[in-house]
Amino acid sequence: MDRSQKSESVASLNAVFSEAGVVVVTRNLGLTVAQSTGLRNKIRDAGASYKVAKNSLAKLAIKDTDYVGLNDLLTGPTALASSVDPVAAAKAVVEFAKTNDKIEIVGGSMGSLVLNADGVKALAAMPSLDELRGTIIGLVQAPATKIAQLVTAPAAKLARVFGAYAEAA
Repeated sequence: MDRSQKSESVASLNAVFSEAGVVVVTRNLGLTVAQSTGLRNKIRDAGASYKVAKNSLAKLAIKDTDYVGLNDLLTGPTALASSVDPVAAAKAVVEFAKTNDKIEIVGGSMGSLVLNADGVKALAAMPSLDELRGTIIGLVQAPATKIAQLVTAPAAKLARVFGAYAEAA
C-alpha cells in the first residue's frame, strides 16, 4: 500500500468507528474462502459489516473515537465486525462461531465500554433492535385488540340469542 491508500483506509475505518454502535474483534484461524464468504454474507444479512484491516491502520483510525480501548485487542490476524445496531454484529459473529471453530472472538466494544469474549456472547444473547421494536408494537397493540374484543362481545352474544329465538320460532 502506498501512503494515499493507507490514508484512505484509515479514513474509512475512522468513519466506521464513528458510526458504529458496536465493534467486535475476531481472530481468523485459517478460514477458507468459502467459510469467509459465508461469514461475510451472514454479517451483511444482519445489517453489519466485516472488514479485515491492518492492525496498525486500525489503531490509527481508533484515535479520537470512543473505541480507543480496542488497541490492546488488535494483535495478530484480526478482523472487525461492526454495526449501528448494538446487537447485530455480535449476534452474527457469535452464531457463526458456534458452527465454525476457525474463528475466535477476541472481544469488542460498545463505545467506550470494552467487552471481553464473554461480554460479546452476552450481548449477542440480547434481542436485536428490530425484535425490541416488534415487542413494543405488540404490547401497544394488545390493549387495543382486547378493547375491540370486549366491545364486540355483547353484540355477538345478542346475535346468538336472537339466532336461538329465531330457530325456536
